[in-house]
Amino acid sequence: MRLALPREAADIAALQMGVWATEFADQPELLAEVTEQEVADVWERSITRPPLAACRVLVAVSSGAVVGFATTVPSDDPDATAGAEGLIGEFLISPGARGAGHGSRLLHACVDTLRADGFRLATVWVRSTDDELRRFLTESGWAPDGSHREIGLADGSVRIKQVRLHTDITET
Repeated sequence: MRLALPREAADIAALQMGVWATEFADQPELLAEVTEQEVADVWERSITRPPLAACRVLVAVSSGAVVGFATTVPSDDPDATAGAEGLIGEFLISPGARGAGHGSRLLHACVDTLRADGFRLATVWVRSTDDELRRFLTESGWAPDGSHREIGLADGSVRIKQVRLHTDITET
């Protein structure tokens, strides 16, 4: 696990768009408004010009290929304690690479990165129907904190329910 390189932005975008096309197959309008190149451009800017020093893009690589990625950022949740809570904003492992330890290593790298940036609590939002990711996180010591939200398209045509999980990342 390591920080993403600018040249990996297209790989990250392709992975994200591919997984989302499968996971949101019943909601194609979610991806209809954006091209893979536009997504790659956003990832390239996120890697090369993050809005804050504590905004990072991490990748899991196997045999030279990006098989997963995650972002770590300060939490912008309204109930977050500024400077104390970090957020894993994205966390995705290629379906073909799951079960090989990439997710665990990437999750540890996220926690280590957030801890190094001075955060004491880590949070992540998970789609309420993503039982696989929620199970992976809870088996790794994360727990729901009772918060939930809906995100989606601005016109309200698509809504995605999410639950928030958290874990204490202070060293013991």
